[in-house]
Amino acid sequence: MKLVWLALGLMSVGAAAAGVVLPLVPATPFLLVAAFAFARSSPRLQAWLLGHPRFGPLIIDWRTEGAISRQTKTVALATMAATPGITWALGGSATILAVQVVVLAICALFIASRPSPTRR
Repeated sequence: MKLVWLALGLMSVGAAAAGVVLPLVPATPFLLVAAFAFARSSPRLQAWLLGHPRFGPLIIDWRTEGAISRQTKTVALATMAATPGITWALGGSATILAVQVVVLAICALFIASRPSPTRR
């Protein structure tokens, strides 16, 4: 079973890396999944991820307080707000736009409702 968790963690880190460079792919959820999987499979990789200067604080904030930093919220919400406009500009169908608006609005409400970390 450790091998399954390890594979999930490594795939999640790969997806998060893609999210860092691709504008509409979120990195943070994949990092949270990777941290969860590494906690069950590889203490060394978990320590590496938690100690990472860019990604570690995001994971620690979420684990300790269920918190999302103001900067991360701003980027996420701005991306979510821009996505339907980009879809419309590229000629997306009304159905796709409607689904995007509903799903992104629900995600945006969740993100906006999370507290900011108190440890910073």
